[in-house]
Amino acid sequence: MPVKNRFAELLPEITAWRRDLHENPEILFETHRTSALVAEKLREFGCDEVVTGIGRTGVVGVIKGKTDTSGKVIGLRADMDALPILEATGLAYASKTPGAMHACGHDGHTAMLLGAAKYLSETRNFDGQVVVIFQPAEEGGGGGREMCEDGMMDRWNITEVYGMHNWPGRPVGSFAIRPGAFFAATDQFEIIIEGKGGHAAKPQETVDSTLVAAHVITALQSIASRNADPVDQVVVSVTSIESSSKAFNVIAQRVHMKGTVRTMSKGMRDLAEKRLKAISEGTAGAFGAVAAIKYHRGYPCMVNHEDQTAFAAEVARSVSGGCEDAPLVMGGEDFAFMLEERPGAYILVGNGDGASVHHPEYNFNDDAIPAGCSWWAGIVEQRMPAA
Repeated sequence: MPVKNRFAELLPEITAWRRDLHENPEILFETHRTSALVAEKLREFGCDEVVTGIGRTGVVGVIKGKTDTSGKVIGLRADMDALPILEATGLAYASKTPGAMHACGHDGHTAMLLGAAKYLSETRNFDGQVVVIFQPAEEGGGGGREMCEDGMMDRWNITEVYGMHNWPGRPVGSFAIRPGAFFAATDQFEIIIEGKGGHAAKPQETVDSTLVAAHVITALQSIASRNADPVDQVVVSVTSIESSSKAFNVIAQRVHMKGTVRTMSKGMRDLAEKRLKAISEGTAGAFGAVAAIKYHRGYPCMVNHEDQTAFAAEVARSVSGGCEDAPLVMGGEDFAFMLEERPGAYILVGNGDGASVHHPEYNFNDDAIPAGCSWWAGIVEQRMPAA
């Protein structure tokens, strides 16, 4: 099953949807226009059921096959939200919302799943049901978790669930996937170092919180270099440091640091949190300062299921002629919440050369649409062949 001719015919229409979404980006759960557009399209396609408000602003559509004897219900998920980035593409359809843009290609994901939904509603050449899932707030809001907590999986008796993300740097329309841990758990931390401020000419009378913070930052790197098993993955990054002093001649009373921890296993996640707290408190104490730590666990590690991953790769090969082994990705993905509730898999589709995701010059490559839509359709038609 190569790229379906129907998607070549639909390409101008799907591209127009995608560019409209790109021009009108919405952030986190504020996807009101996007969600309304998606729901309107699904109703136009003749979906058997369209429900809004799942996970606040998520949309779910149900498409029934010609027969329903398999007992299978496959979920297909696309994310809808944009990022708080000022676009710098210069495109004719660039964002009309200052400070917001589709810098991760969720406009493309949404358009491709809409294209697949239109085709599946037309043909219904499968035995079972398809649940198309349009999710808000992937970019840090945990929209996937919210949709699951709203009972989505049980409400529609979803048996398997599949997701997709475009990937700059890979040839357009090519695919890559891996079983097991794929995208990292993404945690956040804040460390406040409380010292004793004073005049910079009299450091002996102070407890220099900036000096303490510098030692903490250096010491935290020992988590990866000396605490972690070298074959496991962990990244500890202090990404922001702000002092209570704004003057040249004042030693700060307080320093506020922020950062992130990325891990690929529960054991490493637990170890990193434990060591971060111990190192921060111990290092600060050695200098006579105090460290207060806030540690927030974000998205869990996204883990592809073995059987579904092998099947997803088989479908990808049938579409594009190949499917490569994907590398581990230390970025986060809240499709992890759905894969914790149901078996499934997440695949990468090539976006060609160009700016990386989360860059102000990024743009989804519309030439990837036929391959992406064909993969969605293939998941359904090959997993639930018509009786």
